[in-house]
Amino acid sequence: QVQLVESGGGLVQPGGSLRLSCAASGSIFSINAMGWYRQAPGKQRELVAAITSGGSTNYADSVKGRFTISRDNAKNTVYLQMNSLKPEDTAVYYCNARARTGDYWGQGTQVTVSS
Repeated sequence: QVQLVESGGGLVQPGGSLRLSCAASGSIFSINAMGWYRQAPGKQRELVAAITSGGSTNYADSVKGRFTISRDNAKNTVYLQMNSLKPEDTAVYYCNARARTGDYWGQGTQVTVSS
């Protein structure tokens, strides 16, 4: 089992920045990749960014150049640095861990971009 705890969401003005954190615990040795997904009202959950255990990253086209995913292995934590935020980035952001034992999700954190 893997437990994920997210933090860092909130309200920010357009053009602002936020950093999300996701701390993993439990069977972290089984994790192959971690990522951030988001779900806006009335829309399907979508991948925002992911990072593998080898350090490879990928991003949704809509966030390339604005968001950066990174990890701190010593803290078992993955971060999502979000810059130049737009109103369309408003959503609940979920941390995901893809492990040998299955997929695990955090509880979600709300990000609202509004003036």
